[in-house]
Amino acid sequence: MDSLFYHTGNSLAKEKDMSDKNVEILAPAGSVRSLQAAVCAGADAVYIGGSRFGARAYAENPEEGQLLEAIDYVHFHGRKIYMTVNTLLKDEEMDTLYDYLLPYYERGLDAVIVQDLGVLDFVREQFPGLAIHVSTQVTVTNALGAAFFKEKGAERIVPARELNLREIRKMKESAGLEIECFVHGALCYCYSGQCLMSSMIGGRSGNRGQCAQPCRLPYEVFGGKPQDILSLKDLCTVEMLPDLLEAGIDSFKIEGRMKQPEYVYTVVSIYRKYVDLYLKEGAENFRVSGEDIKLLQGAYRRRGYCKGYYRQHNGKNMISLTRPLCGAEDVCNAPDDYKIKEKINGELILFAGRSAKINLEFNGTKITCEGTAVQEAQQQPLTEVRVRRQMEKTGGTEVEFESLDIKMSDHIFLPMQSLNELRREGIRRLFREVTAGYRREKVLKEENLQDAEDAAILKCCETAAPWISVLVNETAQLEAALDMEQIAVVYVDSHIGWDEAVERRITACRKDGRYRKKVMLAMPFIFREHTIRIFEKLYDEMSELYDGVLIRNWESYMWLRWHRYQKEVISDYPLYVFNRRSKEFLEREGLSGYTASVELNSRELLRLGIQGAGLIVYGYQPVMVSANCVFKNLRGCTKKEGILYLTDRYHKKFAVKNYCRDCYNIIYNPIPLMLVWQAAEIKKLGPAYVRLDFTTETQEETRKIVRLYSAAFLDGQKVSAPDMEYTKGHFKRGVK
Repeated sequence: MDSLFYHTGNSLAKEKDMSDKNVEILAPAGSVRSLQAAVCAGADAVYIGGSRFGARAYAENPEEGQLLEAIDYVHFHGRKIYMTVNTLLKDEEMDTLYDYLLPYYERGLDAVIVQDLGVLDFVREQFPGLAIHVSTQVTVTNALGAAFFKEKGAERIVPARELNLREIRKMKESAGLEIECFVHGALCYCYSGQCLMSSMIGGRSGNRGQCAQPCRLPYEVFGGKPQDILSLKDLCTVEMLPDLLEAGIDSFKIEGRMKQPEYVYTVVSIYRKYVDLYLKEGAENFRVSGEDIKLLQGAYRRRGYCKGYYRQHNGKNMISLTRPLCGAEDVCNAPDDYKIKEKINGELILFAGRSAKINLEFNGTKITCEGTAVQEAQQQPLTEVRVRRQMEKTGGTEVEFESLDIKMSDHIFLPMQSLNELRREGIRRLFREVTAGYRREKVLKEENLQDAEDAAILKCCETAAPWISVLVNETAQLEAALDMEQIAVVYVDSHIGWDEAVERRITACRKDGRYRKKVMLAMPFIFREHTIRIFEKLYDEMSELYDGVLIRNWESYMWLRWHRYQKEVISDYPLYVFNRRSKEFLEREGLSGYTASVELNSRELLRLGIQGAGLIVYGYQPVMVSANCVFKNLRGCTKKEGILYLTDRYHKKFAVKNYCRDCYNIIYNPIPLMLVWQAAEIKKLGPAYVRLDFTTETQEETRKIVRLYSAAFLDGQKVSAPDMEYTKGHFKRGVK
């Protein structure tokens, strides 16, 4: 089993001497002032969003001019700056991405953090030398996923926050990539990037940086009082920094781009203090003071703190069941002004009849600047004391003199304004010279030959009726699906895929031969090591029993590739295809097909071009996939799969199913997607097949829905509305 995880990269079997460990403290910057606070507090790098495409759309993200200045500011202080481009981009946004990124690329931006496969592909192609960091939104859960993104040009992975230290260590040892992990701040209940709850409820997509945080609201369960059952406590790992360092983490990431500069300063300064303490003194002398714990907790108190998933898979102690504590305490240790002064060396030369001259040096960079001519003194000559006092007035700048050698002749005069101008111009030139070393030459945009005019892209496609496929989660649903001639493809969810009754029924259906159809296995949403071990034992059986697979993550893809799997592989919607570039990305990987995003509207799907793809047209859609378990947190773990219901403040009931073998929960939308009346419009989009997803439906309900869609899509009939509440999802409204 270990060979599967260690074949993908160079092993780091020998532990490094921790005295040589170089760990980065990475700070959030939701504003320029927060960026300054982070640098002042000792952050090695900051991550910040621009005016577009960042996962915190409501932060005080700087405009272009401010961000360009911020890049110079960070670089002058010897730090790094990473830009969040970690949302899913629509096609019209992809068309603007080059012009958006180019100024930052030229200025010396150190890296971009991405979620969208199309963005990753575009940046790698168009902006050589710009590092790519794969966002936690991509849900990388082991070395297989990391190896995939290394192959695609990534330098760093931000893995799913649900991983434990052993998993992180194995990923680092195997993949040979930089690993960046969250150490402090808010935690999502859902695996990041797998959450559609805010999107489906109110149209504010977490994948577009606009999450409305419905997980922070109270829900009723088991008939009890409303509780914040989906609200995780904040992460605080300062006391376990030695374990995190020894796991091989390269960058300690602090969450908080929506928080105030005072929070940023306080948290960064404390983590800086204790990382430095460990690196200097080692684990045996590592202790965190109670005072510093209070400072951390006081900087932002919302729901209490936990140590996250690093030492546990889930648990009630991670959940904040009570209403939030309000605001920040006044215990913050932030200064009034976030100024950090770099030490420079100077030489000032003042001789009568010559131009005043100053030589400045900073970290090996040297400049010379000349000013106005020095005059013979007519009355009171300049003294060295007065000159030094004037030249050392660097208050509004990023520097101060560590040394200033003044060489001057006697009986000279120079106006104080001239000295001031010389000092200011010298410092300006030094700043420009230092930051110029980070500049890049402009790159010419390479036109994508696949792009066509909108008029050509948007033309309607008259095609044959799409096939009907179904995804089943229960044996009774499978029974109905296998018996109905209208269905061409059946996806069997893997949690029932190995049941003896399921295997017998599939085998019998093939022998019967009346309704020949493909039967494919829908692999798990999350493919962590314990699940892979199960699949290793079942690989031969899977290859023989099923006609292909539906994958929901890149770990599944790499596992199949490692096994040289020969049958069909189709991607499900969590491998988001939001634009043509991401569609082309999947096509190059050799996938047999893909499933269209559930967050695009009909016009966006038309522009994308979903000919040959699958489109989900019915079902209670998953809105959260979580490592935490609602049933376990309230009643204890029984290791028995089942369904319970969460009731929100509008009395909507969300089905929650615990998938015990893979140890995750799925929360489903309270009302099903129903696009049966849009059959004619959908057929013009040209999908190869439409998909009906069944979760809690009975066998008879399954048959009824299949007959309804068959009449609309295959027979072209006008159908009557079923007696049930439903939603059209994003087919008409889309997401912002």
